[in-house]
Amino acid sequence: MRTSLKFVLGAVGAAGLIYLYYTEVKPVVIFGLRSDYAKAIPYQKTPEGIDSLRAESCGTCHREIYEEWKASIHARAYEDPFFQAYWKRDRNIWICLNCHTPLENQQPTLIKEIPRGRVEKAIQVANPHYDPDHVREGVIMGPFDDSVAPHPTKFDPSFRTTQVCYRCHNVVSGPAQLYRVGPCGTYAEYEGKFFMQERGMICQSCHMPEVARPVAEGGPIRQGRRHLWRGGHDPDMIKRAVAVQVKADPAMPKAGEQVRFTLTLINAGAGHKIPTGDPDRHFTVEFIVQNQQDRVLDRKTDTMGRWILWQPAIVELYDNRLLPLASRDYTFSYRLPAEQGRVTLKTLVRYHILTDDQHEMLKKKYGLTADDPYSFTIYER
Repeated sequence: MRTSLKFVLGAVGAAGLIYLYYTEVKPVVIFGLRSDYAKAIPYQKTPEGIDSLRAESCGTCHREIYEEWKASIHARAYEDPFFQAYWKRDRNIWICLNCHTPLENQQPTLIKEIPRGRVEKAIQVANPHYDPDHVREGVIMGPFDDSVAPHPTKFDPSFRTTQVCYRCHNVVSGPAQLYRVGPCGTYAEYEGKFFMQERGMICQSCHMPEVARPVAEGGPIRQGRRHLWRGGHDPDMIKRAVAVQVKADPAMPKAGEQVRFTLTLINAGAGHKIPTGDPDRHFTVEFIVQNQQDRVLDRKTDTMGRWILWQPAIVELYDNRLLPLASRDYTFSYRLPAEQGRVTLKTLVRYHILTDDQHEMLKKKYGLTADDPYSFTIYER
């Protein structure tokens, strides 16, 4: 009887500890709660001289900038079908909006209090200033200190530095989250020794390349930047960041001879690790041997990315991503057949936004309907 009672009490105690762990210790989201994105950017007034700060209104004068923005991932930060599916999986937790629709004006509820830092227990009230048209502050912030415009402007030096990217691209880890770098920690990964100190490059150098043009129609030509924000969702940007070299030893093998192939993958153009951003992103390097009938005789696949244990705590088990200017060799050996007959070796480097299983899960359980590609071949030979 006493043994049974001890077992029951032990089970109840263990269940209680597990409950406290998941409700008071482990965050319900995969990142920590940093003070500058714990709440939305405070309510902003519409500047004098314009009726709103809807993107379309800005595009009346800033036509080229508007067209670039409209085609960018920033324009779809909230509507992006992958975000919507992941957000649904996370039960539409409000904290995600503080980067995907960061203005208080854009959010239907206000966060009054976050008890014990638990985002799922935040006290929310209706937002009386809710305006989905995205109006903003009474002064337009920008990178120039001599602007002449029909609305008030103010120079903000952060637009000329990486600081403007910090809020959303340096997500930190929280309790029971043992990341080396947070889940969207591209800012923290930025390696400034070569790209910034020697070449004078910042985030905008690649993601908002310079251009000489009028900022507004009819205005003077200025040295500004394109509003493209291409990055880990854009295969052309990935190709720009990566260099690939392939060699065979011996270079001219004979029938029956063992050949060793080496593919060298180089982070030649990114000032941060590759891949970066969402932990699901990864590269695969494939060697495929085929005969004349395209039948696969042998193959080998290697993966580069982050391996993370998600439960019961988040633990980053392994990270073999490439630092800026770093390289890695991937090798494959194959003995050519002794008899006559041509065989072909195909080498592939592919970039994946998420895995096939994750994509299928988002479609079946969380309403992903878009046919947007989620993996790209960036090298084939």
